Amino acid sequence: MDLYHKDISKEKRESLELAESSREREWNYPSFVRELFHGRLSWGLIYPFPVQSESEKKIGTEYVEKLKNFLTAHLNPDEVDKTGEIPYEVIKGLSDLGAFAMKIPQGYDGLGLSQVNYNRAIHLVASYCGSTAVLLSAHQSIGVPTPLALCGTEEQKKKYLPRFKKGAISGFALTEPTAGSDPRTMKTSAIPTADGNHYVINGEKLWISNGNIADILIVMAQTPPKIEKGKEKKQITAFIVETNTPGFQASYRCDFMGLHGVRLGLLKFNNLKVPKENILLGEGQGLKLAFLTLNTGRLTVPAAVTGMSKYCLSIARKWANERKQWGLPIGEHELVATKLSTIAANTLAMDAVTWLTSHMADAKKLDIRLEAAMAKMFCAEASWQVIDDTFQIRGGRGFETSLSLKGRGEPGYPVERMFRDARVNLIIEGTSQIMRLFIAREALDLHLKRAQAVLNPKVPIFKRAALAISTGFYYAAWFLKLWLPSLSPSGFKDLPEPLRRHMLFVKGASKRLARVMFLNMLVYQQRLESRQNLLARFVDIGTDLFVMSSVCSYAAALSGQKQAPAEGPPEGLADLFCEQARRRVAGNFKDICCNQDKKAGGLAKKVLAGSYEWLENEIIK
Repeated sequence: MDLYHKDISKEKRESLELAESSREREWNYPSFVRELFHGRLSWGLIYPFPVQSESEKKIGTEYVEKLKNFLTAHLNPDEVDKTGEIPYEVIKGLSDLGAFAMKIPQGYDGLGLSQVNYNRAIHLVASYCGSTAVLLSAHQSIGVPTPLALCGTEEQKKKYLPRFKKGAISGFALTEPTAGSDPRTMKTSAIPTADGNHYVINGEKLWISNGNIADILIVMAQTPPKIEKGKEKKQITAFIVETNTPGFQASYRCDFMGLHGVRLGLLKFNNLKVPKENILLGEGQGLKLAFLTLNTGRLTVPAAVTGMSKYCLSIARKWANERKQWGLPIGEHELVATKLSTIAANTLAMDAVTWLTSHMADAKKLDIRLEAAMAKMFCAEASWQVIDDTFQIRGGRGFETSLSLKGRGEPGYPVERMFRDARVNLIIEGTSQIMRLFIAREALDLHLKRAQAVLNPKVPIFKRAALAISTGFYYAAWFLKLWLPSLSPSGFKDLPEPLRRHMLFVKGASKRLARVMFLNMLVYQQRLESRQNLLARFVDIGTDLFVMSSVCSYAAALSGQKQAPAEGPPEGLADLFCEQARRRVAGNFKDICCNQDKKAGGLAKKVLAGSYEWLENEIIK
C-alpha cells in the first residue's frame, strides 16, 4: 500500500505501482460500504429497499419463464455432468432465445435486459445447471459484451455486439500459467508491426472460461513499456481477438472436479496478428478495463449461488421432513434444526445482497466497487456453507450421485453435483483472500491518500508540514465524532423490531470499526499492508455490517409488500442472521487484539523449511 516504504522489494513495488496505476482512484459517487468503514451509516442509500417497476418486472418474468420452459424440456444437467458436454442443440436454442445477448443494448440487436433481470435469468439457470450458468455468465458478465459496452468505440460496438444475438460466444483472457493475481508476471506479449497498424501476440492463457469454444476474446497482453518521468512503466493492453485468426489455438481442455460441462483450457497465441483498431480503451489500459468490468461482472456470482442455495433449501426442507430417526423427522432434532434455520437465514441474506447490488448497478448513482466485491465474497462463502449443511442433512444420499439415486428408484436430488460445482465460487473472479485484500485497500483509500500526501518525500517539506497540520485537525474532529453514542433510532423508526435494534448495533459497530482501523494504521503504518489477517478481520466485520443492513432493509420491504405469509415472516430469518452476524463481529473485534497470527506465521516458516517433514511419515507420496 505504501509505495514510498524503503524496505519494500523491487518486485513488490512494481506490482503495487502497476495495480495502483490501474485502479479507480476517484470516488465520483457515494458508496454505502465506504462510508461504513469510516464510521458513517448512510441508511438512505439502501432504504427503502429498491424494487422493480411493474413494466420492468414483467419483462424479466416473461424472459425467465421462457428460459425455464426451454431448459426443463431440452437440458438434462446430469447428462451434462456425465458427458462433459452441453449439447449443441441446447446452445443453439439458448442463442435463439437471445441468451447470449441479454445485456447487450437493443440498439445493437440485444435484449437490453437490466442488471436485475439479467441476474434473475442467471439465478434461474444456476439453480438447474451450473455448467450452463457459467457458459452464459462468463460470456456476458466478464466476456466481450460487458467491457465492449463499457469502453468500446462506436465502430467496435457496431462490428461485434450484434454478433452475440446470432450466437457468438466470448471470454476474457487474463490468467496465465505463471500469472494470476499479480499481473506483473504476465508473459503474453503484443508487439507492434513495423508500420504500426497491427500487433503480433505471442503467449499462453490458462483457465479462460469458454476459451475453447469462444468466437471472440478479450486478450490481455504486454505491449512495449513506456518511459514516464524517466522510469520504465509496464503496459498491459486489452485486445479484441477473433479466434478464427491464424495463430490462435485452443490446445488443451482442462478437467475439473465440478462444472464438467464448462470449456476451459490452455490457449496459445503464436504470432497472431490483430489490427490496432482492436485495442480496447487504449494502450496500457488493460488492467483498468479489467477492474471496471469486474465491478458489475462480479454481481453474477451472487445471483448464481443464491439460486443454487434456494434449491438446497428446498431439498433440505423436504428431506428433513421425510427422513425419520428415533421416532421423529430429523428436522425436529436440534442439531439438524439449527442447520436448517441457518440455511434459510443465510439464503435470505444472499437474496438481499444480490438484489440490492443489482439495483445499485442499474441505478448508476453509486460507486459499487466495494459492494460488488463484498457481495461476491459473502455470497460465495455463505452458499458454500449452505451446500455443505445440505450435504450433511442428506447424509449418505448427499454423497451419492443423482444418477445413482434415480437408478435405484429414489428422487435424484443433485446435492453431490452441486457440492462439486459450488466449490470454485470461492476462487473465480477473485479468490476470497484476494477479495479481502482488495476491499481493505479500497476501504483504507481515504486514509492512505492523506497519509501519502504527508509522507511522500517528493512533496516539499513546508507543504508536507502544512498538510500534516490540516490532516491532524481533520482527524481530531473526525475521531471525536466516532466516540459519540449511537442511541437515537432516527432513520430506523419505520423498521419493525428486532430489525431496529440490529441497525442501531450496525451504527455503533461501524464507528468502532472506523476507530480500530485508524488506530491500527497509526500503530503499524507501512507494515499494515503485510498484516493480512488483521486486514481480513476489518473486512469481515465490514461485510457482516453491510449484509446486516441489506437484510434488514430487504426484510422490511418484503413485509411491507406482504410477499411472505403470516406464518413465515422474513423478520424472523433476518433476526437470526443478524444475531449470528453480531457474534461473528464480536469475535473479530476480539481477535484484532488477541490472536495467534505471529505464532502461526513463525510455525509456517518452519513448515515451509521442512522442519516438520517428519510429520509426513508412513504415507505414499
